[in-house]
Amino acid sequence: MLASDLLIFLSRMEAEARIETTLERAVATATVNTCPARLAEAVRYAVFPGGGRIRPGLCLAVADACGAPGSRLAEAAAAAVELLHCASLIQDDLPCFDDASLRRGRPALHQRFSQEIAILVGDVLIVSAFDLVAAEVADLPIPAANILRALARGAGAPVGLAAGQAWESEPAIDVAAYHRAKTAALFEAAAVAGAEAAEVNPEAWRKVGGLLGEAYQLADDLADALGESAQLGKPIEQDRHNQRPNMVTRLGAGEASQRLDDLLARAKQYLPACSQRRKIEEFLDRAAGRLRPSGWRAKVENLARVAGVL
Repeated sequence: MLASDLLIFLSRMEAEARIETTLERAVATATVNTCPARLAEAVRYAVFPGGGRIRPGLCLAVADACGAPGSRLAEAAAAAVELLHCASLIQDDLPCFDDASLRRGRPALHQRFSQEIAILVGDVLIVSAFDLVAAEVADLPIPAANILRALARGAGAPVGLAAGQAWESEPAIDVAAYHRAKTAALFEAAAVAGAEAAEVNPEAWRKVGGLLGEAYQLADDLADALGESAQLGKPIEQDRHNQRPNMVTRLGAGEASQRLDDLLARAKQYLPACSQRRKIEEFLDRAAGRLRPSGWRAKVENLARVAGVL
């Protein structure tokens, strides 16, 4: 391994450790001895072990690139973003929405515990997310307050996670607004929070987060259409089963895959000037690798041949 590759690897491992340590602190706070035992177990089940942690990773990567490595506020914001994401997964899996049986290769939380506990765990995670950042207000009042607002925008309405979930209950779905709210909004919040923690202009980073979020949604649509349940750790073809919009269905696998490539390229193109640009570029490269796993390109090309495109 080259020295530069080793440094990149160590930096990534450090970022992952910072995220997990802060999540552990948040979960421990919410599940002390006075917490009902079953609720405490379910809260931990919802957060650990995690998935790709791509949203909190983006938050830390932005803060680090903007000259705030090791920022406690950035770590709190990153973990808060992940807690909000975990809460949204619990809600998404409920019988009233996707009625999914699997999440991250295990029974969905409502299957493992109960619907009642699942709803309460979602509440705990949302409250814990805001509590994490609120604990930093005394030291950095303005950045912390701005991060709280960014998280609220990403999680609520009119353009956050709650709005995105609500689009599924509308008689006609605005697909762009649906995907922007359900997926891109929390990526935007992660990027903005990282910039706020570093006390740089957050609006310059909003576009980067939004583009990465759009790319993630496209990758998720491709995974739903082309993936394997055992590999993904969750059911596939949920969009078709639930009659939800899917860009593979609308565009075809080839065009959807090309759009994914374009979005990832544009995310790099829109990167603002920062003191440690390479750190955010490395993060985006890793994210691209996760969103375009090996084997998918061949599947996309095979589908295009079948359709007579190639």
